[in-house]
This record gives sequence, structure tokens and C-alpha cells, in this order.
Amino acid sequence: MAVFTSVSPEQLEQWLQSYDLGKVLDFRGISSGIENTNYFLTTERGEFVLTLFEKLTATQLPFYLQLMGHLAHHSVPVPDPVPDRTGRILGELNGKPATIVTKLAGRSELAPTPEHCAHVGAMLARMHLAGRDFTLEQANLRSLTWWREATPAVLPFLSDAERTLLESEMAHQEAFFASDDYRAMQAGPCHCDLFRDNVLFDTAEDGAPRLGGFFDFYFAGCDKWLFDLAVTVNDWCCDLVSGELDDARVHAMLRAYETVRPLTAIEASHWRDMLRAGALRFWVSRLYDFHLPRAAEMLKPHDPGHFERILRKRIEAVSIPWL
Repeated sequence: MAVFTSVSPEQLEQWLQSYDLGKVLDFRGISSGIENTNYFLTTERGEFVLTLFEKLTATQLPFYLQLMGHLAHHSVPVPDPVPDRTGRILGELNGKPATIVTKLAGRSELAPTPEHCAHVGAMLARMHLAGRDFTLEQANLRSLTWWREATPAVLPFLSDAERTLLESEMAHQEAFFASDDYRAMQAGPCHCDLFRDNVLFDTAEDGAPRLGGFFDFYFAGCDKWLFDLAVTVNDWCCDLVSGELDDARVHAMLRAYETVRPLTAIEASHWRDMLRAGALRFWVSRLYDFHLPRAAEMLKPHDPGHFERILRKRIEAVSIPWL
């Protein structure tokens, strides 16, 4: 969500002529994130987000946009793509594929409690089940195939200890992904990047936290539902300094998830493996973005050391929190 491609007010006004959104009241870049260019857009018709896609192609994008529309129409709170006057939800702006989606209410909760984690776990399970009848298919583009491609590119930048850890964990995950148990796990459309800053909360009348919705689906793909849950737990239920899991938050999220979709015995037996897979995915991508960065006006690369710590903690832990 950094600004890689600038859009002037004049360019925006011209592009919006194909929409029924009224006069532009506010337009500003969003600094967080590292993949796409995003702007907050306020018009006479409401608040929206304009996204220009820097890597994803017009061929790949229907999966993400139609998935969001599908989930929104199944009562999962996610941004809903806004069609232009011809019904199209994907256009082109400044040579990049571009779309407008509705803006969710609320703000990110960066210090979640078990109550926040329970809300996220239940809605994640609802999202998984709602995606079962989604007809488009696209693999998670940041899964094992991409790890294989990215690992050789980052290895020259690593210390001996980091290189040993990365090569060892890649071997472990290669074997896990090739197993019969892995193939037997339930799968479907997944968010694949459900971090704290990709969820919004507001406050109910009684003062309790109320889930506003999930957003930033542009890493979504068809994957194992347990992987999606592991990625989410690794962020929401983790101490950001030590990388340790917090038992209370893990239990709250897993219990809430299971009230909607009970986990299988195979999933339970590979919980540590999948937590490690989730940590590896983000360690590799952060190493890649840190050592091989792209130019952007507002780019803020993330620290790869955070997910190295998480991966080591998941490998070394005597026990892993479960139900």
C-alpha cells in the first residue's frame, strides 16, 4: 500500500468520469504496505479506496476482486469492488490495473486482547466456509513455489546462522508439503495475510470491540485453511518483541474458529508444522523486500528479523498452544 505510482487530481478526475461517485472531496496516499499503490478516496457518495496494482496483472486480478465481492455478498465484512457505469470492477489508470472498493469502518487494533482474537477467529472460519462455493481458483502465489524461487536470491545476504536456518526449514517444509497428511487437509480461498493491520475494529454501544472487517486481499489464494489460521495466529497471538505465542490469545482465537468450523485430527497433528510454514513465508518475503527493495515514494520495508525470531520460537518451543 505504498505509493509507487503517483496519481494527480487531474488524472483522478478524468478517470472517475466513468463512475457515478460524484465530486471528489478528499484524496490522499496510504503509506503502509509494500505491494500496491493505495489512496483513500472520499466523494459525495462515500468513502472508498483506490488501488493501482504494481505486480498483479489484469489476468490475475479477477480472482481477488470477485472473491471480495463474493464474500461481501455472503455477509463477510470485506471491501466490495465498486463497478463503473458499464459494470466493470477493474480498469486501468496510469498504465496500471486499478479498482475502487468500499472503505470499511474502524481502525486497526495493534494491541489485541483475547476478545479481539476471538472475533477474528470466528470471522476467519466464516470466511473459509463462505468461500466454498466460489468458482474461481488461483493458488497462493507466495507459497512453496515462490519460496523456492526467492530463497536463492536472498541467501547471499544472510549470515551463516541465517542461511542454515533457511535451508533447514525449506527442507522441512518440502517434506511436509509432499506428505499425504498435507494433501488431505481442507482447503479453499484464504486471505493469506490476515495481520493486525489488515483488520478493522470499532466499538459497540456497550463499549465492547466490534469487528469492522477484513481487507487487503491481494495476497489471497487457494490454500490450506490451517495455513491461513496459522498466519493469523502468528501475528495476532504473538508477543511482537520475543516472538512467543500468548496462550490466552491463541486459545481464544482457536476456540472461536472451532465454533464455526471444527478442526480435524490431521490439522491438529500438524499445527506446529503449519505455524512454521506461516513464519517461513513471511521471513522469506521480508528478506526479499529488505535486500532487494523496489523504489516507492512512501515505502517502509518491514524488519525480516521479526519472523526469523518467530520461526525459531516455533521450532524450539517445548509445546505449542492448542485447544
